[in-house]
Amino acid sequence: MGAGVVAAVTGFASTSAVVLAGLAGAGATPAQAASGLLAVAVVSGLVGAALSARTRMPLSVAWSTPGAALLATSGRDDFPAAVGAFCLAGLLVVLCGLVRPLGRALTSIPAPLAAAMLAGILLPLCLAPARAAAQTPLLALPVLAVWLALVVLAPRWAVPAALLAAVAVVLATGGLGALGEAPLAPAVEVVAPRLDVGALLGIGLPLFVVTMAGQDIPGLAILRHHGYAPPARAALVSTGLASAAAAPLGAHAVNLGAVTAALTAGPDAGPDPARRWRASVANGAALVLLGLSAPAVTAVVTASPGLLVEAVAGLALLSSLGGALRTAVAGREGDGQALLAPLVVLAVSASGVTVAGVGSAFWGLLVGLGLHLLLRRRSGAPEGVGEEPDGR
Repeated sequence: MGAGVVAAVTGFASTSAVVLAGLAGAGATPAQAASGLLAVAVVSGLVGAALSARTRMPLSVAWSTPGAALLATSGRDDFPAAVGAFCLAGLLVVLCGLVRPLGRALTSIPAPLAAAMLAGILLPLCLAPARAAAQTPLLALPVLAVWLALVVLAPRWAVPAALLAAVAVVLATGGLGALGEAPLAPAVEVVAPRLDVGALLGIGLPLFVVTMAGQDIPGLAILRHHGYAPPARAALVSTGLASAAAAPLGAHAVNLGAVTAALTAGPDAGPDPARRWRASVANGAALVLLGLSAPAVTAVVTASPGLLVEAVAGLALLSSLGGALRTAVAGREGDGQALLAPLVVLAVSASGVTVAGVGSAFWGLLVGLGLHLLLRRRSGAPEGVGEEPDGR
């Protein structure tokens, strides 16, 4: 059970700043962002604990960190439209669990292109630590020094320690007054979703793709690697419905955990695989409790310089960026033509451009898929179809 609690604490501390930056980037007020962090943590914890107890498997549930990064770089300032996009992404996950052709269509997207889109989404935030060091060195350099020291000494705690260092810096430079004035009691704010084509295409569809590709599918794969046969259909339908239902509270995406699954399904959770589900239940309970601290976390983040928050978020996403880049170029070293489509996806997705009200992640994947198909047709190579996740 201890592994589940550690997973919850490190995950919440490492990526809560990413979630808050993402919700703010989508136009949420501080109160709406606090509500979103509270809702996504509590709902994730409850769904994960219920699924694990019911299936007797370590089915950890978390929020979509890549999805939060997408929001942070979306360039939109219309939170009701973003909430409508959250609902769409959740419902698409439900359909993926119920309709096999949709699942096959998603898994037929070449992994290098999906990874390149994710890398393009993450790259702007991962550049923030360097920008912060140059523009606000007195605030950023102590945080970066703490992170660097822990990367060497205790890598798992590097990002949580950097977050604590950022909190200390903010409180030492006048943030204590803002914290004392902020309402710290847990509260939710309901935002009626609004359907906007630009948000549905620019946020909803990319949020669905990066959540499935970056969280759900890896989470199922990790469970299978540790000898479990996870019920993919039930897991996707449950998390998708929970995500859509929690969206009006500001929750952007509830999904299977990937990093969390590695901690709660592996040997760290105990020698007996049949009893590791208890670690996921403990993880869920800890997430619920941590979610209640969302107003305090939001108050500190709101009192922080925006670039400092982005810097901490960027530190939390560096490993995800590295993994996405490895997948995007895997097996393509030295082959310029094979690298071309992933590089185009990365460049367009990272550009931040908005065309017809639709964000760059959508256009990056669309242009990259078109170029990929043209190059494949020109070379005469047959089109491969991705495998459907097991357990449907």
